[in-house]
Amino acid sequence: MSKQRGGKMPLLDHLREFRNRMMKALLGIVLAAIVGWYFYQSIIRLLTLPFCDLGTNSVPSDGKCGDLYVNGILGPFNLQVKISLLSGVILAAPIWIYQLWSFITPALHRKEKRIAVIFSLIATPLFATGALLAYLILPHAVDVLLGFTPDNLGNLVRFDEYLDFVLRLILIFGIAFVLPLFLVALNLLGVVSGRSILKPWRTAVFLCFVFTAAFTPTPDPITMTLLAIPLCLIYFLSGLFALLTDRRRFKNTNTSLEALPIDKPESI
Repeated sequence: MSKQRGGKMPLLDHLREFRNRMMKALLGIVLAAIVGWYFYQSIIRLLTLPFCDLGTNSVPSDGKCGDLYVNGILGPFNLQVKISLLSGVILAAPIWIYQLWSFITPALHRKEKRIAVIFSLIATPLFATGALLAYLILPHAVDVLLGFTPDNLGNLVRFDEYLDFVLRLILIFGIAFVLPLFLVALNLLGVVSGRSILKPWRTAVFLCFVFTAAFTPTPDPITMTLLAIPLCLIYFLSGLFALLTDRRRFKNTNTSLEALPIDKPESI
């Protein structure tokens, strides 16, 4: 059953739609994971670089990373599978973001389908920006956290634990940078107005700092501020864009009303 805009959709059709979208998203992730499997060694070097370049507790020697290690016989294989799948999630971001947006919106008209495509194309560099920013502050985060190690003790770090830490940080902030774009897309669909987006701006700024304070792995305010400021800027830019869209929509409405013929009263 096709969805009708403004109508209701049976639960089974919702589940069927969710299954189809999920299968397409998983297929894209699996295909991208194959690419991650092929470039596994390069990805490993890229992920260990923030840890190995600290020059203090972890100094590379003979091409190996000082205190990072892999445990167990199946450890290397499990590590490659995990990195390949998580690389697939990141590389296939345009696919699963588009499928997510297509599922949560009602039945789209042709114009609104173009909005969904534009949404996914813009969301991808935003996701990459958040992931890159998290990766850039990663050496500082690792340095601060390792600084709590007592002077008379060493710190051996399992690579899978370090990998979970790195990818959790990257995924959280990559997704956080995409969230304001949902507001813009909903505004283009006429669901929310620009004024309603920017009206609670104090609360939004506060929530941005609370979010970064909760999910930033380091207790220092520098890292929190470096991650919160771009989130606030994206929020304000999305609100300003929504205001411009509302103004253009209002002008088009007035123009169409002025073009309507006005019936003159008949003379008696």
